[in-house]
Parts: sequence; structure tokens; C-alpha cells
Amino acid sequence: MPYLHSPLSQSIFLVVMGSSLLVSERSYAETVVIGYEDAIIDASSSPLDKYKVFNGWTLTANNATSRNIEVTTSNLVLNGSTVNGDGTEPGVSLYGSTATITGSTINSNEIGLRVAADTGVGSAAQVFSSTITGMTRGATVSQLSRLEMTDTTLLANGADGIGLEVFNGTASAVRGTIVGGLNGIQVFDYFNPEDTLINLDSTTVVGRTGSAIVVENYDSGATHTQINVMNGATLSGGNGHLLEVNGTSTATLRVSDSNTHLAGDVIAASGATANVILDNQATLTGRLENLTSLAINSQAQWVMVEDGTVSDLSMNGGSVKFGEPTSYFTLSVGNLSGTGGTFFMASDFSTGQTDQLDVTGTATGNHQLVVASSGADPINADKLYLVHTAAGDAKFSLLNDRIDLGAYSYQLASTETGGATDWYLNPESKTISPGTQSAMALFNTAPTIWYGELTTLRSRMGELRVGTGQSGAWVRAYGNKYVVSASTGVGYKQNQQGLTFGADAPLPIGDGQWLAGLMAGYSQSDLDLDRGTSGTVNSYYAGAYTTWLDAQTGYYFDGVVKVNRFQNKSDVNLSDNTSAKGSYNNYGVGASAEVGRHITLKDGYFVEPYAQVSSVVIQGKNYDLDNGLRAEGDRTRSLLGELGSTVGRNIELASGQLVQPYLRAAYVHEFSKNNEVKVNDNVFNNDLSGSRGEFGAGVTMTLTQKVKAYADLEYSKGDGIEQPLGGSVGVHYSW
Repeated sequence: MPYLHSPLSQSIFLVVMGSSLLVSERSYAETVVIGYEDAIIDASSSPLDKYKVFNGWTLTANNATSRNIEVTTSNLVLNGSTVNGDGTEPGVSLYGSTATITGSTINSNEIGLRVAADTGVGSAAQVFSSTITGMTRGATVSQLSRLEMTDTTLLANGADGIGLEVFNGTASAVRGTIVGGLNGIQVFDYFNPEDTLINLDSTTVVGRTGSAIVVENYDSGATHTQINVMNGATLSGGNGHLLEVNGTSTATLRVSDSNTHLAGDVIAASGATANVILDNQATLTGRLENLTSLAINSQAQWVMVEDGTVSDLSMNGGSVKFGEPTSYFTLSVGNLSGTGGTFFMASDFSTGQTDQLDVTGTATGNHQLVVASSGADPINADKLYLVHTAAGDAKFSLLNDRIDLGAYSYQLASTETGGATDWYLNPESKTISPGTQSAMALFNTAPTIWYGELTTLRSRMGELRVGTGQSGAWVRAYGNKYVVSASTGVGYKQNQQGLTFGADAPLPIGDGQWLAGLMAGYSQSDLDLDRGTSGTVNSYYAGAYTTWLDAQTGYYFDGVVKVNRFQNKSDVNLSDNTSAKGSYNNYGVGASAEVGRHITLKDGYFVEPYAQVSSVVIQGKNYDLDNGLRAEGDRTRSLLGELGSTVGRNIELASGQLVQPYLRAAYVHEFSKNNEVKVNDNVFNNDLSGSRGEFGAGVTMTLTQKVKAYADLEYSKGDGIEQPLGGSVGVHYSW
């Protein structure tokens, strides 16, 4: 095999001819030319060799080390190999060739990998699990050529280095890293009609001091650069720019899935064309400067960081967020199109500040405004304008048809003048806000809780005359459902569940018919208000009672004193689908006195008229929701009078057990009227007054000589309140 010596360059060439050759065990050759047959090099080859491949042959390097490799209209395979380029030549150059590079390392003082065309034929390189490093460029891709990288790192370490430079070619990276000392990726439209395509899949692109991606042009050709970012890929520029489009270039950035969330700016120079498409829950946070078009689709979102201008905005199920609630921006749009768009905005009635959407051209489609709610009240009653459209038939609505601001909620209104339409918050449409409703309900519900825990003597302890007539211990489980109408000040539903324990003993006074006892218990009440707002009250209580029973005349007296500790929590669902929470603790004390007579009739029947007076005072309390709403409740007072009668029959079973079914009816009147609640210094009144009718049915049954069980069902309806269902079951043990 001949060795050729060039007297001009003083370089040594090895020309490979004839059959396929294994090149090994040489340290004296500087450039190996492979032009007549395939060649294979391995770890035993000289690491100082350079290789030039042409004429359609293939160079395969397995775990080899070499210097520069140049391939023209041929093929290159690198497996676990290292190329250390020197001088100004790329580490690996492809001209109209193909390359498969796996698990390899390429280093160069200039360009790590060049993928270029030769006489109208492009190159194609596939790179897997490799590292390519250059000083000025990590890799370059020219027209008609394609670079595909998987699990690969591409670096340009020079201060002005470009990680990937593309001249009207195609480049893709999957699970890779592309880093440039200046820019991560730079695209040149260079006197060529071919478009540029860049796909970034699960890949990180970094421009250390410049931009993540820059698109330039050397001429005024009508080429287009398409950049697709997907599957959690990230773009980062040291200057804050994700994408710069300069000169007269045209570029489109498409961000296309829920795992991809970009933060940075897209900047287009005057005369350039920049388009952004956000799809499938992708997000972009940053400035869009001189953007030609923006399309936001399928729950994707653009988050503004300052005022913005877009020539054409298309909204198809996407959204624009006008920064944080404390910042107020204006978005100027030439034309607005699409449907189902959402604009997240903030407004401050107290200062007149608001985010604004200004459409200077034509606006079409149906879109929604989500205005941030607040716990603070407006100071003035001026209209607050949110949207202006110069022309078109676009329609705007508020999420949940309202905005909650402090004590009140407001609705959206519009006015049309000469084809232009303005949309604003109307202070004349105010209604009580969910935060106010929750405060009023919590302050209002304590008396209902107190009475639900108490009830009448029979409901609380069963019929003491059944069985031995002696006292002992008892336990009662109960549940009540109330529906309170808005006529009381606020409407809500209340579900109460609880358990009471008690024990008593005869008093050693009089004729022995006096009983004295202690009781304690717990109940939980869940409040259900409009619009998803809810509350919870945990009540812990203890009390003392005394009961007098006269077996001969049937007269009885029952007196109860009870002290409660209430733990109150509210969870307010606001108009912008956020929530506010608040909590407070307070105490209540009350007493009840009941008198009645058990009248025995024929055949075991009886009638038992009774009268009851109950009163409770609930401690006033102030508390705040975490959105800034302030609630102040005065002492809540209740004075309840009840007149009723029970009718029933004693039935003795063959087993000797006694069953006592009964029916009860009563008239109840609440005398208390004014219980003021302040919300942000707005005064509201919880009016508890009114009358209602109560109906009940129950049964008491002796199980043994000392044990009896009882159950009771109740229904009531009246002014402002209905109890569609109430029930209790209990056991009384006498000793």
C-alpha cells in the first residue's frame, strides 16, 4: 500500500485503496485519505491521525481516538470514539454525507460538528448520547442538511460562542442540552429559499450572556424559521430573551404541551415578523415586544409582566393573565379573534386602577373576564372600565357573572358609542358578597346550634315516669337540618350532628321528687351557603339541670343552664374561583325553663301540655378573612317562647314491656330582632324574629326494669327558618 508525500505541505498522507482495511498500530501517519474502500479504526489506531473520507465510502471508528475527520459525499460511524480537533478545522465535518455518532466525544478549538451540503446535496447526522464541544460553535447545520440529537450535550464555550448555528437547515434535540457562551441557538436566513426547522423536545437551551435563540438574516428573502418547543423543554437567555427575531426575518415559536412552561421575553426588531403559538396548557411568562401575532389555544396561557402590544391576538380556549393582582397593565391588540378566551385581570375600586384590554381594530368572539376578588371595599362609586373595542361584535362576560369586592359583589355592564363598546364594572349592581354571607351565617347560627343541643325535657331525657321513675344516667345522639331563608339577613343550610351525656340523682329535699344533674356534649354544624361557600361550627358544651316531677298530679318543671364554646370556621368561594378562609372562637351562655303536666286519660292515653322559655347570649367577636375582609359581630341574643302539647298512649306488651308512642305539636316564637353584623364598616342585621310551628313524633320503650330507649322525629316551619328534619335517639339508665 503506497504512502504519498506532498512536497508542498510537508504533510504525510495515507491513501487507502483496494479492499476494506483495518487501520491500526500506526503512529507516523498524519492524514489518512479514505477514497476507494470502507475503513475501520479502533483503539489501537494513532490518536494523532486525521481522516478524510470521500467517494461514497464509510469510515467506522470503534472506541478510537483521532484528530479532525472530514467526510465528503460519504459515511461516518463513530461508536464510543473521541475526536480532538485542532487548528481552525471542525472536529468533524460532513459535506453531502451521513453520520451516525453514538456515545462519542467531539472537541474543537473552533466548530465541534459541521453538517453541510455539497453541490446541492445536504448532510444528515444522527447523534446519540454524545458530547460535542467547540469554542466558537458547538455545531453548524447548513441548507438542505439535518442534525438529529438524542441525549446529547452541545457546547460552545467561547465568550461569543453559539451552541447551535443553523443556516436554512433542520435541527432537532431530544432530552438534550444546548449551551452557548453568547447565544444558545442562532439561525441565519442566508441567501437560500429553504426554511429552517428546529424541534426542541425535553431539551435545555441556554445562552449564557445573550439569548436562548436568535434569528438573523443576511438578505431580504422570504424564508421562515419554525421553532417547536415541547415536553418540558426550557429556554434561558442571560439577557432575559427567549427569542430574538432581527432584521427582516420571519419566525414562529410554538410551545405545545402542559409540561412546557417558558419564562422570558420574545423580542422582534422593527421590520421583523415574530409569531407565537401556545397550545395544550403550555405557558409563557414574559414580554412580547413588537409581536405580529399571538395564538393562545386549549388552556394555554400568556402571563404579562408589563404593558403589551400584539397586532393580532387569537384566543381559542386560552388565557391571558395580566400579571399579579397588585400590578395593573394595559394590553393593546390590533385585532382580537377566536372564542372562549379568558382574561385574568385585577381592579381596585379605591384607586381607580385596573388592568385594561384595548382592541384598536376589530374584536370578535365570546370571551370571559376573570377579575381578581378582594376583601377590601371600594372607596368611590365610579365605573371601572375593563375592555374597549373599537369595532366588531365581541361579547365579554364575568366568570360566575360577578366580582367580589369587600362586602359586595358587582356585575359587568357595557355601553356602545358609534360602533365602539366599553365594558365596565357597574357599582349600581351590587349584592351581598359571599364573604359577607359567611360572616352573617356564622354569627347567626349559634342560637340554632344551642337550641338543637337542648330541645324539650322529653326529647333530651325521655319520659322519666316510664319505668321506675328513678333517675340515673343517659346518652342522646341527635341530628338536625335547618334551612334559613334570606329574609333573616342571609340564607343558608345547616346540618347538625351531636352527642350529649348526662347523669342525675334525687335531691334530699322536699318529697324526693327533685332531681339534679350534669350534662356535657359536642356537636358539629356544617353550613352550606350559595356559590360554594361553606362554614363549620364545632360546639363544646357543659351544663346543669334540675327536674321536679309530681307523680300524683303529673306536674313537672325542668330548668337547664348551659355554657358553650364555639369554634367557627368559614371557607368562602370567591368569584375568581379562589377562596378565602377565616376562623374565630367565642362563648355562649343560656338557660331554659319548661313547665308542664302529664294528664292521664282512659285506656292508657295521656296528654301533656307544656310551656318553655329559653334565652341565650352569644359573645360578640371580630375576625378577618385572609383576603382582607373584616367582620364584626355584636352580641347575639335570642329569646324563644314555646307552647305545645304531647299526646300519646301507654301500651303494655305481653312480655311486660311498656311502649309509649306519642305525637307533639307546638307554637314557637322568637322575640329577638336586631343582631347587627359589620363587614368592612357596612352594617347588616341578622333578624331572628318570627313564629313557626313544630311537629314531632316519637316512642319510648322500657327494655328492662332499669333501661329504656327513646327516639324522636321533628319538623318545623315558620318565618325565615325551616327544619325539614330533626331526630334523636337515646338511652336512659335508672338506678
